[in-house]
Amino acid sequence: MITPAALRGSTGARPRYRTFPPWQPAPPDAAWDALLVFVSLFLATAVGRVHQLFPILIAVRVTFVSAILALGVYVVVQDGPRRLGLIAAPTTTALLAFLGWAAASVPDALNQGQAFHMVVDNLTKSVLMYAVMVGCVRGTRDVERLCLVYFAAAVIYASVVLTRFSVGGAHWRLSDLYYYDANDFATFVVTALPLGVFFMTTRRAVVLRVLAALGIVLLLAGLVRSGSRGGLLALVAALGFLALWYRAVPGRWRAVAVAGMALVVLLTASGRYWEQMQTIVQPNSDYNVTGQEGRLALWRRGIGYLLRRPVLGVGADNFPVAEGEISPLAYRQAYGIGVPWMAPHDAFIQVAAELGVPGVALFLWMLGATLAVLGHLQRAPPEASTPVGALAAALTASVVGWVVGALFLSLAYAGMLYALLALAVALRKAATLESTWAAGAH
Repeated sequence: MITPAALRGSTGARPRYRTFPPWQPAPPDAAWDALLVFVSLFLATAVGRVHQLFPILIAVRVTFVSAILALGVYVVVQDGPRRLGLIAAPTTTALLAFLGWAAASVPDALNQGQAFHMVVDNLTKSVLMYAVMVGCVRGTRDVERLCLVYFAAAVIYASVVLTRFSVGGAHWRLSDLYYYDANDFATFVVTALPLGVFFMTTRRAVVLRVLAALGIVLLLAGLVRSGSRGGLLALVAALGFLALWYRAVPGRWRAVAVAGMALVVLLTASGRYWEQMQTIVQPNSDYNVTGQEGRLALWRRGIGYLLRRPVLGVGADNFPVAEGEISPLAYRQAYGIGVPWMAPHDAFIQVAAELGVPGVALFLWMLGATLAVLGHLQRAPPEASTPVGALAAALTASVVGWVVGALFLSLAYAGMLYALLALAVALRKAATLESTWAAGAH
C-alpha cells in the first residue's frame, strides 16, 4: 500500500488529492472493488447484451440492478480520484449540453411521448452511467479492466451467435440476433477489435495475449457472418488507423497483424459475401440507391426534415414519426397505401433531423472533443505498467470504427457510443491523476 508519506515525498508537501481510507488500496495498483464490479456488469450487459444470451440472467434484471448498485456506491464513495468533479472534460460538457438540447426538443416534438421516453429512459440513463464509468476509475489499470470487459463481452456475444445461428444457402448471413441486428452487431464488433489488438500486443501475460488473439479471430468471423457492408467499411477504417498510428508495436509488425486479420476475413468469407460487398463499388442495382425506402432516399428526406425544422428538429427519436406524418410519402396514407415509419440509418442525419442544427453541432463537438483528447494521450511516453498511448490509439480506432459504422446505422443514442466516450475520458482522467501522483512522489 502506498502510504500518505510516500505520496507526499521527501519534501513533505501534501498531495493534491486526498489519500484513500485504510481499507482501499491506492492507485495505480488498486485491485478490483465493488464499484468496479458493478460498472463492469453494467457494461457487459447494457452494451455487450451478455445477459440476453442466457435466459436465466434476464429474470435477474442484471443491467438494472448493476446500474442502481453502481450509481449508489459511486454516490457514497466520493473521495480521492472518485470525486464527481474529476469527470469534468470537454466531452462531458458537450454530452451534458447535448442531453439538455434533446430535452428542449420534447415540447415541440411531433410525438412528445416518444421524445420524452427517449430522453428520460434512454439518453439520461446513458449520461448518468457515463458519469459513473468515468468516475469509478482510479488509474489506468481500471480503464484497462473496463476495456477488457468491453472486448470480452463482444467476444462472448460473437461466440454464442456463431454457435447458435447457422448460415448457408438462401440464409447466407446473420439476421435478427439478440437485441442487435446484424449491422449493429458488426459495428459493435469493430469497436471491440482494436481493444483486442491492444491486449494482444502490449506487454501482458502470455495467456491473455493468446486469448485476445483467439477473441479477435472470433470477432472477425462474426463480422463476416453478419454480411454487413457498413461493418466492412468500418473495419477497413479501424484497421487502417491501427496500421498507421498504433505505435505500440513497430510498423512491420503492425502490417503483419493487419494482414493476418485480413487473411481471417478472406478465409471465412463466402462467395455470396463478396458478391454482396461488390455492391459498395457497384451500387446501381442496390435498393439503397434506387428505392424510395433505401438509404439515399431516407437521407434526402432527413435533410428535408432538418430544413423544415432547423432549430429543434422533429424531436428526439421522432424520425420514424416524421416518415409517417410529414414525409413526401405520407400523402399515400389517404389513399390506403401504407407508409413504413423507417429509421434514418445514419446517426448524423438522425441527430440533425431530430435535434436540428444545434443538436448535430453538439453531437459533433462531443465526438471531436473525444478524438482530440485521445490524440493528445497518444503522444504520452510508453511505460511498462501504464501504456497510455497504446490504449488511447486503440480507443481512437474504436471511435473511428463507430463513426464509419454509424454513417449507415441509427446509433446516435446507442449505449456503445457513450461507453466509448466514457472509456476515453476515463483514460484522460487516469493519466492526469497518475501524472500528478508521480510528480507528488518525487
